[in-house]
Amino acid sequence: MHSIAPSILHVSQPTEGGVCRCLRQLVADQLDRGWQVTVASPQGVLAEDARGLGAQHYEWPAGRTPGPATLFETARLTDVFHQARPDLVHLHSSKAGLAGRLSLRGRLPTVFQPHGWSFYPLQGSMRRAAIVWERFGARWAHVILCVSDSERQRGEAARIRANWHVVPNGVDVDVLRPGDRAEARARLGLADGPLVVCVGRICQAKGQDVLVETWPRVTGRVPDARLVLVGDGEDAEKVRKAAGDGIVFAGQREDAADWLAAANVVVAPSRWEGMSFAMLEAMAAARSVVITDVPGARDALGQDSAAIVPLGDRRALAAAINVRLLDPAIAEEEGTAARLRVERGHDLRTTTRAVAELYRSLLGITAAARAATGT
Repeated sequence: MHSIAPSILHVSQPTEGGVCRCLRQLVADQLDRGWQVTVASPQGVLAEDARGLGAQHYEWPAGRTPGPATLFETARLTDVFHQARPDLVHLHSSKAGLAGRLSLRGRLPTVFQPHGWSFYPLQGSMRRAAIVWERFGARWAHVILCVSDSERQRGEAARIRANWHVVPNGVDVDVLRPGDRAEARARLGLADGPLVVCVGRICQAKGQDVLVETWPRVTGRVPDARLVLVGDGEDAEKVRKAAGDGIVFAGQREDAADWLAAANVVVAPSRWEGMSFAMLEAMAAARSVVITDVPGARDALGQDSAAIVPLGDRRALAAAINVRLLDPAIAEEEGTAARLRVERGHDLRTTTRAVAELYRSLLGITAAARAATGT
């Protein structure tokens, strides 16, 4: 049993995107609780944010994919564990999950959070190898933490035996409020007319290429419709070259909330996800969402606040967008329902509180100890 503030180490290979947003939320909350918090990651935005929040940071140079360098990455992470001396380790996403579990082998309380299973987008022998590892590595995680029931179910379907725990992603519903569409468009210099917005890193996982290919089916029914892609990423140039008329690339922006408020419909055409933050932000903004049937979508949106379309079905994607552009009342009703759902099920305070309670359970921190130490 711990009688002092616990020491938590978060490990992540990604340094931007949804994984890092989740990690930053947890770090900020745990620092506010008076806990000792350390982050290990490659240098980048995440490292800067961690230090800015007041957490200690250790550089952990690691590539995204497994390979010969994984042995060196694991050895370096072992050094970090010895230096940081945490009470509990939280491993975020597949590379940290691989190196961290190989290094620790269950010697410390260990939480592994996939943020979307690594095997999901793979095929053939690579997929089989990733599943075999996850089955084996599960023994070295005291808890596998999923962001949705559907993510947990995919793990169970792959016959991964684990102590499962589900805590949905959350957003700050007090900060992310429904905005006035006309005022947001005025701030952004946008004209009236049907507007579709897609927010997120431009990469294969997020599927903007599919949306761009689909767009002529939308403008065939709604000629004055415009599409804005907000974000940047490794596939931005390729997607830009494939884009036709009526598509605007806004780049990386700090005013994503205004773009969501300006939209008639928000589209998330992902190929795979854990639980999309862009979806949750659109829900908080009370905007209708058209999203592919990825993990977390049905969990968050239910049946009455969005259109959930099959993966890769461009015809269904275009049809769902067109229905909501041609009948704004549908989009408004869905947006109202989405806002209620995000308030009830995805408030950031509920998310961070649930993770803190999970840590306390793993560390054996009793109610009496919490009262005495403020943890």
